[in-house]
Amino acid sequence: MPPNAAPAPVVGPAAGAALPASLAELVRRLRHLEIRMRQAVETQLQGNFGSVFRGNGLEFDDVRLYQYGDEVRAIDWAVSSKGHGTFVKTYKEEREQQVLVALDVSASQRVGGGSTDAAGQALPRKLDLGRDLAGVLALAAARQGAALGLLAFTDQKELYLPPAKGLRPAFALLQRLYGLRPASRHTSLGGGIGQVLGLLKRRSLVVLISDFIDENFERPLTMLARRHDLVVVQLQAPQEAAFPALGIVPLRDAETGVTRWVNTSAPGFQAAHRAQAEARLLALRALCHRQRVSLLPLRTDEDFVSQLVGLFRQR
Repeated sequence: MPPNAAPAPVVGPAAGAALPASLAELVRRLRHLEIRMRQAVETQLQGNFGSVFRGNGLEFDDVRLYQYGDEVRAIDWAVSSKGHGTFVKTYKEEREQQVLVALDVSASQRVGGGSTDAAGQALPRKLDLGRDLAGVLALAAARQGAALGLLAFTDQKELYLPPAKGLRPAFALLQRLYGLRPASRHTSLGGGIGQVLGLLKRRSLVVLISDFIDENFERPLTMLARRHDLVVVQLQAPQEAAFPALGIVPLRDAETGVTRWVNTSAPGFQAAHRAQAEARLLALRALCHRQRVSLLPLRTDEDFVSQLVGLFRQR
């Protein structure tokens, strides 16, 4: 489905119901990526592909009599007040979490297309890469019986689909996501994170996908990391790390629309551009390290699947 196509009616995998040709083609492509990922994960790790959707939190299980050495804060005062002894709460590992993919769809995400790799294949934009990642996770979660939802944001909420299980919600997510035309071009990463915090009522796995070209999102991201199991995916285009020396050319800001003429071959421009990109990555890496958050940089000019295997390895 073309990136700017209008959303088609939601069609699920009901018996006898055929998927639209564009959606069927998209599903086939994403399933191929999913199969490659599953094979790579199971070969390298000899583990369960579905473990990426399982959490390390705790959920209440039962109560038992207090024993010497138990923490006071574990006492269940409501049960103990009945006069039959002092009881403490016991917990079991939370083996399944709901998943929310939070995807930045602002105009800066449309950078990265228009060039080809060494094999002559067209490179995707950052937005295309982010949507493919969200789509693969949606299909994988559906097959693993995990509830996955989506929040697409700019400086406002563009699309929200609450976590749901099954292929029908996964197909609906694909249609809505690939047919989305954002109403705004601007970025508010802190605002998007704030929306996630407001939407999720219990601890969840959050996959936050953005290029992180924004400011003042550190505090909201810290709050998100403390409340939820967070994975940060930073999307990168090759020209953001090393801008090609094209001489004096007009550069247009994707979000503000402002155009200015810049000598891209000037050593000063090249040095400043590299320093800015490196500083952004180092700052994000340091923030994620402090909050013990998994950080996965994804480049549009590198193999999509081989990079994603790192996400499964970390989990």
